[in-house]
Amino acid sequence: MFRPITAPSRRLPVLLRTVRLPRPRSAHSSPAGQHDAWIRTRRILQYGLGGVLAIAFSAVAYYEGAHLYIEHVDMKPESDPEVKKWQWDVVNSEWTGDSAKGGTDPALGYRARHILHAAWSAYTDEAPSASVIIEDPAQSQSIHVVDSRLQQTEHHLWNAILLAEKKLAKSELNPSSFMILLLRHAAVSEQIGVGPFPRLAKEDYERAWQYSSDPTYRQFIAWRLGDLDHRMGHDTDALFWWDRSSRLAQEVNQKGGAPPTGIFRIPQTPLAQRILSSVLVSRSAYLAASGKLKDAQTLEESALELLRSIPFPESIASASPPQALHALYLLQRSSLLSIHLAEVLHAQRRPVRFSMQWLASAAESSERVARILTNSSHADTQKESTGPKNNKLLPVYTGSYSMNNSASALLRDARRTAAEAWNMMGILHEDHEGLKSRLAFECYQRAVNWAGTVKESGKDLQAADDVLDSDWKIYWANYQRLKNVQERPNPKMSK
Repeated sequence: MFRPITAPSRRLPVLLRTVRLPRPRSAHSSPAGQHDAWIRTRRILQYGLGGVLAIAFSAVAYYEGAHLYIEHVDMKPESDPEVKKWQWDVVNSEWTGDSAKGGTDPALGYRARHILHAAWSAYTDEAPSASVIIEDPAQSQSIHVVDSRLQQTEHHLWNAILLAEKKLAKSELNPSSFMILLLRHAAVSEQIGVGPFPRLAKEDYERAWQYSSDPTYRQFIAWRLGDLDHRMGHDTDALFWWDRSSRLAQEVNQKGGAPPTGIFRIPQTPLAQRILSSVLVSRSAYLAASGKLKDAQTLEESALELLRSIPFPESIASASPPQALHALYLLQRSSLLSIHLAEVLHAQRRPVRFSMQWLASAAESSERVARILTNSSHADTQKESTGPKNNKLLPVYTGSYSMNNSASALLRDARRTAAEAWNMMGILHEDHEGLKSRLAFECYQRAVNWAGTVKESGKDLQAADDVLDSDWKIYWANYQRLKNVQERPNPKMSK
């Protein structure tokens, strides 16, 4: 898939057709006529050459102007003090160089910096996305369809890394700049998420760990390595990295042993709080899937207690957008932990009401996250067969490069979690009350509303862009099955 940068292939010369000019009519042309013809020919050549040079100069000026604009305007450092206070600019908006200055590191050199500008343009392109087909060289007859913008971004970043490696070998580049470049490439590879890209992202994070000494970055890298190892089936390595990330986030001495089970310290920084909450969600899912139900329950109850102990703004409306996004992030993580706890309790055959309570809490919290991010009212999400009216992020988040990606991912997760929680509640109601359960039908309806979006016809629903087709088929099948039962006439009533 990846090839080092090579010199462009040499082009063969083009053979031009020879044009034979007619001879002058008179063999005895006057010297004055020959002089005038030469003057006219020289002027034509001068004007033609001048036009060519003007066009070439304009093209070069436009090209360099575009790169200067990206460097000094598009890639300018985050200036909002609230965004920086809540650390949304860390990792999210860094490409290389000093985050306080923005742009790219001059030590990368002219070519690498221009390649990074091309990567930025591809990544932030708002044109309708297209798809490209890639082949996995590690697996025969394995092809994947990926977003062309992500593929182009990854390709440019990889080429920039190849050039940066040469600078790094000569000690001409700061290792921190190279580390940020690796993190950016790893993040894009994770977004692609198919074929060889998860493995490449893991390799990037492992290299970034070697070049980083800052605990802020190391806890982030360890978290991502844990998730990627778990995804690849390397659970022992995943637990190792999750433990490292958790220790760093809590500022626990790694040589002093792990903290007692179920006891966590509140991290001091906002980013560490978000990372620790995400690590706890990952470990919770792993323990539950591994059948370690008691350990999972202990972890989930302690993690929920930790998240409840972190100060929450008295009013989201009065909080700044960066602070609100931070609070909503932690609230969404508590929703995921609540779903995990409900599943673990049900697997242990505990009374159904306990699972119901945790599922209701998860659904309520995720719905709140989605409504705040989109400024939707509670009524917008309750109407049958319409789905939520507003699925778009607030402009305050879409207009911020540092917060846009995180807010978009949070909205996607909140919608998915709300749908999953309502669907699970519907299953529990149906199991205990039968097909005629009105509560089960209403739960399935809510799940469909959160997972679906209105078709162009304006009537029926279809899966939202960020909802998996496999999940949508389950939600829709449950909803349609009970809807048919609910609408079926009662034989006793017909008599």
